[in-house]
Amino acid sequence: MRSLASRCDILINLLLGHVTDRFVHVTSQLHRHGRIDLTDLDWRTRTYNGMAAYQASKLAVVLFSPELQRRLTATGSPLRSVLASPGIARTALASYSRSNIINRFTFLTNTPERGALSVLYAATQDVPGNSYIGPDGLGGLRGARRSAAKARTASTR
Repeated sequence: MRSLASRCDILINLLLGHVTDRFVHVTSQLHRHGRIDLTDLDWRTRTYNGMAAYQASKLAVVLFSPELQRRLTATGSPLRSVLASPGIARTALASYSRSNIINRFTFLTNTPERGALSVLYAATQDVPGNSYIGPDGLGGLRGARRSAAKARTASTR
C-alpha cells in the first residue's frame, strides 16, 4: 500500500501540467481540533467517528498546503498553494449535524453565499502562496473574508 504522502505526490504531479496559477485547499477552523493517527489513517483499527475524521482531514490539508508551497518555491515554480475556509455555512451538509443544530445557530454561521466568498477570494485575488483566507468573525466561523493565521501547532499521533 502506498503511503499517503506518495499518493499526494502522484496527484500533484499529475495536476502540475494543468494548473496555471494556484492550488486552493479548502479547510476549516475545525482543523485546530484534529488529530492524525499515522498508524490508522483510514480508521480500520479504531471506531469510526465522523467528526474526528473530518477534523483530521482538515488538519491534513493545513499540513499539506504549506509543504506543497515549500516544494513549489524550492523548484522555482510560480504556482501558489493557498488555504481557504468558508467558516460554517448553513448548507445541506451542515444539516447532517445532530438535529440540524448547526443550521439553527444563525448568529454563528454564514449563508452559503457568504461562506463561498473566502474560497472565491483565495482563488481569484492576488494572494501570496501559503496564505490562509477565512471569515473575520468570532473564531473564524462567520463574517467577511480576511487573511487569517494558521494553527500554531499541528499534531499527529
